[in-house]
Amino acid sequence: MSSLANIAIPYGAYWSSPFSKWQGALSHLHSVEFAAVTAKRALALRRIDPNVIDFGVLGLTIPQKGAFYGLPWLMGQIGAGHVGGPTINQACATGVRSLFAAASEVSAGCAECALVVATDRTSNGPHIYYPSPRASGGTGSHENWVVDNFNCDPFTGRPMIDTAENVARRYGITTAEQHDVVLRRFDQYQDALANGQAFQKRYIELPFAVPDQKLVRTIATLDGDEGIHQTTASALARLKPVLDGGSVTFGGQTHPADGTAGMIVTTVDRAKELSADRSTVVRLISFGLARVEAAQMPEAPVPAARKALKLAGLDIHDMSAIKSHNPFAVNDIVFARAFGTDVLRMNNYGSSLIWGHPQAPTGVRGTIELIEELVDIGGGYGLFQGCAAGDTAMAMVVKVEDGR
Repeated sequence: MSSLANIAIPYGAYWSSPFSKWQGALSHLHSVEFAAVTAKRALALRRIDPNVIDFGVLGLTIPQKGAFYGLPWLMGQIGAGHVGGPTINQACATGVRSLFAAASEVSAGCAECALVVATDRTSNGPHIYYPSPRASGGTGSHENWVVDNFNCDPFTGRPMIDTAENVARRYGITTAEQHDVVLRRFDQYQDALANGQAFQKRYIELPFAVPDQKLVRTIATLDGDEGIHQTTASALARLKPVLDGGSVTFGGQTHPADGTAGMIVTTVDRAKELSADRSTVVRLISFGLARVEAAQMPEAPVPAARKALKLAGLDIHDMSAIKSHNPFAVNDIVFARAFGTDVLRMNNYGSSLIWGHPQAPTGVRGTIELIEELVDIGGGYGLFQGCAAGDTAMAMVVKVEDGR
């Protein structure tokens, strides 16, 4: 059984920037500095004093200049220079892994109030040179951190899209089936935009002021996520699979993005003190990690979710809401088949398939939206799950108790 009995998230003590398309409005910003200024403002708006934080976790998958100093640097920038903690990279599962690290620290009694900040900029990724003195002429090797790793898993030698095609073939998933899911996900995202983006405004400050590179002036504003494509059945039908003989189109997969998100993790009692609504209790129940056979990445959330559910002592049918990081529509189809659930009822209000994937922040934003959906339906258990590079996945179960 899970040992996280006293771990909670203060209701409303979380935030996200809009997610911005590759080379879009946030592409000029240093991701750690941007995360710090966003977190500092978010804490101030929620009247949370940085001095109450005694542990931190920075989720970061794409190096930035000075990121060697990681979490301590970020905490210094937000006015919490007394706080230390790790910088974590578990590829696309970094957000959930960071929440687990914070929950574990608090559960062990080593901290009382932890701040998790996840941030990444896929745009303008670093180009890295690796010295190799023993190579011919001392010539080293190099890589484009983002593009080269998207295109090749060094263990399998395969690009990520191959993992989606492998799973699609294994389960007989057609392009048409994938496109049906994409259309449903786009419609669900529209629900988050209804009534003047009321749902998203619970955790995204909109309109969002985009700072200049020095974080001094506002140079633009974002009214919401940038890079969302209008999606129709006819437009999807015109798309051809990316790979010859394959089934996955550009419409059936997410897009790289830039952004940041954050969340407080603490004890149940402290969560009530920091909550925007003391009657709403958000508990962290359990986590699960899994890895599947090589080049089958979209299948990995299935065993990860089973592990999290087992640790929670619950069944998939106990979940009132399910949220996923779905870099491919294939992910959701396989998951729904494995658990006998309705693929069209997952991911209400949006998912990374539509709003994009800046890597580390993706799981944190997904968790925030899961919490808000549970609040809307009066509470209950929720499951977030998502795959990650290396054919791995993380999953987590949360519970919202609504005492209103």
